[in-house]
Amino acid sequence: MSATTTPHPKGTAGGNRRRRRGPRTWLAALPLLAFTGLCFGIPLGAIAFGAVTRTDPATGAVRPTGEHLARSLQGPYLGSLIGSVQLSALTALVGGLLGVLIAQAVVTSRSTALRSAALTASGVLANFGGVPLAFAFIATVGISGVVTQLADLGGLGWSLYSFTGLTVVYLYFLIPLMVLVIAPALDGLRPQWREAAQNNGATAGQFWRHVGLPVLAPSLLGGFVLLFGTAFAAHATAAALVGGSVPLVTLKIADALSGNVLTGQENVALALGLDMILIAGLVMAVYLPLQRRSARWLR
Repeated sequence: MSATTTPHPKGTAGGNRRRRRGPRTWLAALPLLAFTGLCFGIPLGAIAFGAVTRTDPATGAVRPTGEHLARSLQGPYLGSLIGSVQLSALTALVGGLLGVLIAQAVVTSRSTALRSAALTASGVLANFGGVPLAFAFIATVGISGVVTQLADLGGLGWSLYSFTGLTVVYLYFLIPLMVLVIAPALDGLRPQWREAAQNNGATAGQFWRHVGLPVLAPSLLGGFVLLFGTAFAAHATAAALVGGSVPLVTLKIADALSGNVLTGQENVALALGLDMILIAGLVMAVYLPLQRRSARWLR
């Protein structure tokens, strides 16, 4: 008579282990959650509260109002939001395209030194911004810049202190950022896929149209969204270069916080900040799912 054995319920045991591990995982994440709530939750609550309330200067009473949010979507404030969205979309599109081309050249290069140098430089340039970047461009292609004088750019209609000039400056740090974002995804394209496509008679264009681009699409869209958010939130570079000549929401917020508003509109800056947070939230809501989907394909 043969003995029978009962198989060990591995799935159930694994599920129990995962369930037992759950509370410990949450406990380990408590410091991060507390830090996030302290550094992001409290400021966000303060901005939201100030954007939807108004304090009576005579009595000090606080009452809810939608006046600040309404003003933030009218007149020059609305124009600044539109200007920021236009600048961010343009620089993200151009920077994403150029960044992909540079990253593809770096990834397919057989030179390890070139790859290392390109990625290292991209990491440095992607974080080079603010007033130092503005000063570098002013000294180079400003009104009295070295390149402007040598190439007579002024006679060609070039102006650094315009929408076009600001676009060029933003591309300086957005293109390297795209290189860093898309290079791992390009590395994830397996050579076997290209070989299989060639063995089946597919051309290089067909491979990219039917295999490469569909696989890279989440990373490409995610990179575009990341570049858009970076340009949308930039302030110091634009403030040093164009001041108020180019309508941007970050510059309007700075003006409002410095007191350059009419009486009773002090909280418009908070309303504009809330508008930016909502737009950034929408951007991240698109970016994170795309990154997760891309990670599943390129594992």
